[in-house]
Amino acid sequence: MTKSAREDVIRCEGIWKIFGKRSHQAMEAIRAHGLSKRQIREEFDCVVGVQDASFSVKRGEIFCIMGLSGSGKSTLIRHINRLIEPTSGSVIIEGQNVNAMNARDLRALRAERIGMVFQSMALMPHRTVRDNVVFSLEVRGVPEAERAKVAAHAIEAVDLTGWEKKYPDELSGGMQQRVGLARAIAADPTILLMDEPFSALDPLIRRQLQTTFMSLSAELHKTTVFITHDLDEAIRIGDRIAIMKDGVLVQIGTPEEIVTRPADDYVADFVAGISKLDLVSAARIMQPLDQYIAQRGDAGFADWPACHPEDKLNTLVDMAVGTDYPILVKAEGAVIGVVSKRALLRGIQGREEASPKAETL
Repeated sequence: MTKSAREDVIRCEGIWKIFGKRSHQAMEAIRAHGLSKRQIREEFDCVVGVQDASFSVKRGEIFCIMGLSGSGKSTLIRHINRLIEPTSGSVIIEGQNVNAMNARDLRALRAERIGMVFQSMALMPHRTVRDNVVFSLEVRGVPEAERAKVAAHAIEAVDLTGWEKKYPDELSGGMQQRVGLARAIAADPTILLMDEPFSALDPLIRRQLQTTFMSLSAELHKTTVFITHDLDEAIRIGDRIAIMKDGVLVQIGTPEEIVTRPADDYVADFVAGISKLDLVSAARIMQPLDQYIAQRGDAGFADWPACHPEDKLNTLVDMAVGTDYPILVKAEGAVIGVVSKRALLRGIQGREEASPKAETL
């Protein structure tokens, strides 16, 4: 089953968060007159955190929310486990309205179904790695033997075997982040909420932890909302990306959609320096076979190289270097399109639209 066919685990519907005593008046003023954050601050003495945000996250999906500092991304994620009460709107988790939960049900949600990983791990300095990892299980009364088994598995998963008896101050920053990740997965939550967990780390360690996280996510099928201000990180790990500005979700899409079809100039500026080679697929830039034949005639494809519709531009570039022919795009053994060298170059430039004119080989 594809991710597009999976059910929604999280649904945020019309989330507003405006800080201040006149928050509801400010919200109605935005709805009626489209006032800016600055105008709301000046006229109502309120701060707009999140403005009418709606999105869903499917089971097993990594959903990245990114934006500059102050864009509202961290405020938004804290609505999911109700660390922040919305001014308006609702959060639905697996069919349950989080905003309607009583205190007991909310504690159970946070303890058993949602794990959080922050930039600051807040590890307990007097507890060893192992004891930090199993703390939530200890609080829930899980027997010692089972805690030991879970701890061993979680610690191995983040490559910290042999460090179980060390204390946080004996670990590097990257290792402490691994402990935090192990602690989150040890509780076996349905959902992981990750708020810039790797942003304070050196680039090499950060990339290693991204790889670790992606592997764990695929293995454990966790549904993740991942906050970052780094577009490279969002593109690398995210199945879909939501870009925020001034509390508004400006665009939601796959990394390929965000990079190749930015919704406005703000998003275009974000993605301007991103390479298309690992993102854009053959299906995006190909000319459908019937159109190609209508323009060129059936040229006979016996000697032409072939690729899969999901192959990326870097694969197509390697193919194009070794041939004078265009590249066929095949799905289930049938040719469905053609990528000319001109179309390939336009794709690298970020101009996907195939020329309506006949293209040379």
